[in-house]
Order: sequence, then C-alpha cells, then structure tokens
Amino acid sequence: MVRRALREAVTDTLGESVQVEEAGSVAEARNVLGRLPVDLLMLDLNMPGMDGMLGLNALRVEFPAVPILVVSGIDDPIIVRKTMELGASGFLPKSVPFATIGEALRALLAGDLWFPQGLAESAEPADDDEFAARVAEFTPQQHRVFMLLAQGKLNKEIGFELAVTEATVKTHVSRILSKLGVQSRTQAALVAQRLGKSALLREQTR
Repeated sequence: MVRRALREAVTDTLGESVQVEEAGSVAEARNVLGRLPVDLLMLDLNMPGMDGMLGLNALRVEFPAVPILVVSGIDDPIIVRKTMELGASGFLPKSVPFATIGEALRALLAGDLWFPQGLAESAEPADDDEFAARVAEFTPQQHRVFMLLAQGKLNKEIGFELAVTEATVKTHVSRILSKLGVQSRTQAALVAQRLGKSALLREQTR
C-alpha cells in the first residue's frame, strides 16, 4: 500500500512517462540499482534487509551518485538527523500530505536536500570553525563546485566550467549540502560567505 501511494505521488509529480521500479527488500533494491540508471531512490527504513541504519549506509557507499530519500513512519528528530549524517538527501515521514511528497521529489531531483521543516532550526547551529572543518573534508572537485556555487552559478554553468556533466554536478552539490548539514544551495552559499568574512576578519586582526 505504501509503495502504491508513493508510485502515485511520483507519477503525479513527474508525469506518467517516468519509469518507477519497485523493490521489496534491500537486496531487490540493490539489484535494480545495479542494472538500471536511477535518478532517485526512495528507501523505507523498515524494509527487509535494512538492519536499522546499516542498509542505508551500505547503499550510500555502493551507489554514491544516487540521492536517497528516506521514507519512514517514525519522524523522531534523532533518527532524521542520523539519516542526514549517513548521507541521505532527504527524509519523508509517511504522515506528510500528498503534495509534500512532490515537493521533496522536486527538491532532490534539483540537487537540493529535503528534510522536515524545523529540523535545521532544532539542531545546534554550526560555528565558523565547525563549518571550516566540514569544508576541509571536501574532495578537490567538491571544493571547486562549492566555490562556484558560492558565486551563484547554476549546475549547467558549473558543469561547463569544470567540463563535467550536469548530473555529476548535482551529485557533488548533494554531497556538499549533506557534509555542511544544510538543506539548500542558498544556505551553502551563505556558509561560503560566512567563512570568507571570518577569514578576512581574522586576517585584519593579526
């Protein structure tokens, strides 16, 4: 029943031409991901083979280019935060309105993150030193994308400048947002501005 409802939400949001594959376990999901190009995985935390968060972590490692939208009947802030830390691109409580599912789908397919409203506000805000430490964990290519993102460039423009596909840029942006613990490109750009101003202030006070 849940899969049927999610399928209807996907086709209602993206149109009947979108291809939707269903899997009843982590093993079946892994099989689909291994044989087809997948733009988005909607993953139930309670599906067979998940082993708590281990299934999410394993799929994230095996298929790093595929954004994962976790679907769960539990919307505990601690669980939501843990999925974010493990690299999920979004978290969708099963109790949300039908229209909200479409909102989450559009956000993830655009390269953004989507988590329940209020999660970011409930978490302790990171200070500049913590953000700097997170940026230090970026790969060289993620750092390049981050700098261009801070300049307000679109994925297509970033792809052209770095000579990579737009899909590759979307993957990098998703990982950047996840590592920073923010939910949108705008928030990531604000982090870059904060770090730039912080570095300037420190330089001036020396």
